[in-house]
Amino acid sequence: MRTPPPPVVGVLAVQGDFREHLAALAGAGLEGRAVRRPAELEGLSGIVLPGGESTTIDKLTRVFGLREPLRGLLDAGVPAYGSCAGMILLADRVVDTAPGQQTLGGLDVTVRRNAFGRQVDSFEADLDFAGVEGGPVHAVFIRAPWVEEVGPGVEVLARSPEGHAVAVRQGNLLATSFHPEITGDHRVHHLFASMVNEYAEKARANGRHA
Repeated sequence: MRTPPPPVVGVLAVQGDFREHLAALAGAGLEGRAVRRPAELEGLSGIVLPGGESTTIDKLTRVFGLREPLRGLLDAGVPAYGSCAGMILLADRVVDTAPGQQTLGGLDVTVRRNAFGRQVDSFEADLDFAGVEGGPVHAVFIRAPWVEEVGPGVEVLARSPEGHAVAVRQGNLLATSFHPEITGDHRVHHLFASMVNEYAEKARANGRHA
């Protein structure tokens, strides 16, 4: 019996720290693919929306014709992970948006953009993270958002030292305010990998490509 190929996860690569996510996905045993064109979304079993400038990423996804295909993936239930700006892109509602800024949506949360302050206000903290074993997760916050409100189907996985929700999950959507991709600790990506592998197994069982 042939072993099925590993699922492929795309990383939106129009701006931001997509290279770090590709390395973290490899550390979690997943095959990553940089995505800059709609055709590169074909056959994915997961998508990562990286940190960066959420306004710039939003504009470039529209310029490159990626916005609607990305929304199609989310609507189809393909697992998605957003870190920092990626959390903003996944949120249904955003406070303090730039003029004209849009999100992809899907995650029933209200997110405050740049909630922890400017670049000079960046900080690090060790957080208890539900669903991640091995002790606290070291989190790096850079011009980070926080989650102000969550819908009934959203689980808060981690909170900042002040009590703000900074990691959430709703079904196949995972988001963090911080950047695990730059710490060398791949446990959050392992959590996402478990979501991707479960999705891929179900897709294969149903005779769908994954």
